[in-house]
Amino acid sequence: MTTVRKMPVGTQSFQILQENDFVYIDKTRYIYQLVSQSRVYFLSRPRRFGKSLLLSTLAAYFQGKRELFKGLYLEEAEEELAKQEGREAWMQYPVLYLDLNAKNYENEEALIERLALNLQQWEEEFNLERISKAPEERFTYIIRRAYEKTGQQVVVLIDEYDKPLLDTINKPKLNTVYRDTLGAFYSVIKSCDQYLRFAFLTGVTKFSKVSVFNGLNNLRDISLLPDFAALCGITEEELKANFAPEIEVLADKLKISVEKTLETLRKRYDGYLFSEEGENVYNPFSLLNTFASRILKDYWYATGTPTFLVEYLKEAHYFIPDLEGNVLLDDYGLDKNRADPHDPVPILFQTGYLTIKEYVSSRNYYRLGYPNDEVRYGFLNNLRSSFLPPDRGLGISIFKFLHDIDTQDVSAFMERLQTVFANLPYDTVAKEDIKFRERDYQIVVYLIFALLGQYVQTEVQRVTGRADCVVDTPTTVYIFELKLWSTGTAEDALTQIRTKGYDTPYKSSGKEVILIGASFDAEKRNIGEWKVERL
Repeated sequence: MTTVRKMPVGTQSFQILQENDFVYIDKTRYIYQLVSQSRVYFLSRPRRFGKSLLLSTLAAYFQGKRELFKGLYLEEAEEELAKQEGREAWMQYPVLYLDLNAKNYENEEALIERLALNLQQWEEEFNLERISKAPEERFTYIIRRAYEKTGQQVVVLIDEYDKPLLDTINKPKLNTVYRDTLGAFYSVIKSCDQYLRFAFLTGVTKFSKVSVFNGLNNLRDISLLPDFAALCGITEEELKANFAPEIEVLADKLKISVEKTLETLRKRYDGYLFSEEGENVYNPFSLLNTFASRILKDYWYATGTPTFLVEYLKEAHYFIPDLEGNVLLDDYGLDKNRADPHDPVPILFQTGYLTIKEYVSSRNYYRLGYPNDEVRYGFLNNLRSSFLPPDRGLGISIFKFLHDIDTQDVSAFMERLQTVFANLPYDTVAKEDIKFRERDYQIVVYLIFALLGQYVQTEVQRVTGRADCVVDTPTTVYIFELKLWSTGTAEDALTQIRTKGYDTPYKSSGKEVILIGASFDAEKRNIGEWKVERL
């Protein structure tokens, strides 16, 4: 019988993880790199990617808890580092740990209350009086007095520095107040530099870095550096080396081979790339949950709904199909330091909904896309509610379209598509610019076929001369071509499929091949006619 090991799902304390025999992937070589290279760091990573565990590990190291690092890379590396620096190994430093994630920031007092609670705890820990109401003044005093009382420089660790700003992104006035408060508070890290041994700040985004860290220009931002690309997340090598028993159990549960199981995990949870020269990492939260439950689900996506990101895309009139891997950005765009409703791509990258797919060094630009199926289908389903009409008994759910595909009922499929367009919200289609109207209809078609891809194999393409969509089922291949507005007739669409050989790769598949050509009626703003040809 296979022993069930403890998965650290939701465990953010390095000490608890080590003392309670949870599975742990040794990332302590990064601690050695961080401590030996610089002093003040910033790291941006998506939520639930292990940032809190990283800070907890740093806290344990600087508190001199040698016993927790037994058998890990840092156990011996710290001895060598101490010799190089001419000090004792495993020295104990005063550690100030601030976690801004554990609160909902709904009003002006919420942030002050959170800061005040931590400041009070530190004052009690070092037996200090409160010398001011201003958070930045109390913070400065605590750092200086902790240094004087212990004789050791202070370590400052701040987790989710941007949580108050993300919570108030749609409340401009409160967001500005929070920016000013946090800006003054974080600037203490620079003004107290002489008293600090080390400082590390983490967050999801960098959009507020310029304004919030305006007085903190000594930060080393490692978010996109190759040496730290796998600092958070799980690499393919780490997956195979640390989770072999769990992979075998999951393979047995799914009744597939180990290799097929790895392929399934890779497609669903892998694909995050945080540097052009780094290596891909898996989403640790989804992977650990999968091993704990032995069920494949969208664990990471289910923990947060990117409502404001969807609204950003809609407000920017963004062409949604480009998110499949056709988003191009240069260094400046990728590292953009503010949230912009008219330019949503940088924050989509920072929050984990897009990742680096390719870096073209000769042109110095990045190509971005969805990292994996969990994010792709989760985000598409979220977009559906904004771009498609609600079903409301109209029979336009994805499952109804899937039924039409399974039963080869092309007429029902196309009539259902007509129903979708007929019930689109007025503000989606009533744009004066014909290019905007055509683009919106393209998005609707794209979303329907892309969402079908959860259940059947689809190849969704833009309307640029390639087949608009190919749907491949166990018995049938459907090839769709849609002519929008005045670009051609249904017959023209069928002719394009034939003359451009869209059907050629499938003629020897042993499956029935069905060609569907359709055209748009510009006056009715709906599909006007369609023609079907069966091969």
